[in-house]
Amino acid sequence: MSYLKNVLNRLGGRELTVVAVLFAILASIWCFAELADEVLEGSTESFDQTLLLAMRSQADPADPLGPGWVEEIGRDLTALGGNVVLSLVTLIVMGYLVLIHHRRLALVVLIASLGSLGVNTALKNSFERERPSLVPHGAQVYTASFPSGHSMVAASTYLTLALLLGRAERRRRLKAYWLLAALVVTALVGVSRVYLGVHWPTDVLAGWTAGAGWAMLCGLLAVWLQRHGQLDRPTAGEVVDEQ
Repeated sequence: MSYLKNVLNRLGGRELTVVAVLFAILASIWCFAELADEVLEGSTESFDQTLLLAMRSQADPADPLGPGWVEEIGRDLTALGGNVVLSLVTLIVMGYLVLIHHRRLALVVLIASLGSLGVNTALKNSFERERPSLVPHGAQVYTASFPSGHSMVAASTYLTLALLLGRAERRRRLKAYWLLAALVVTALVGVSRVYLGVHWPTDVLAGWTAGAGWAMLCGLLAVWLQRHGQLDRPTAGEVVDEQ
């Protein structure tokens, strides 16, 4: 215990945070692996079907719960995790970061979005899980089901942006605000995928887990770049121009 206490005393708060994030990344990998194993064994079939049908009318499983406008809201929410919306968000944020001379930080945002999309595609091709056939699909789908691409890329992109915005804030309530906003949007995107009948609940859980892990990895990359002085700083001439 005394040895451990000495080690902890030598580590600053930032180092302990990095260690905690590393453990969280490993935990997300372990959770994803366990979930994937259960899905491959078919152990989640009852759970998936129960939750999927819980979002449907008991009289007509083809009809999602609520009036027609609720289903339209579901489509609007699911678009927040679509490739077009996320690409626009990524490009807008990257453009802003380039304009304020943080080009390498813009690269981190690109890795968060484009990298997670690439990893998700590889995972889908590996598992090749069929989409739900219990109910009609409320949105067009073109790829395999596991893990949910909307959930994974949304989690990675929005959580990475929240982490970067949080690092720019000193007030904890603002840090918490950005993180909460990212979590809410990510959650709504995932739930909408199940509500529209295009994903099993475990697809979404896997997407959230993998996306959160990727976001934390991108956050560590941003921290490493900042600590090693690799984040771009404006030159004297650029500062004069902006003034």
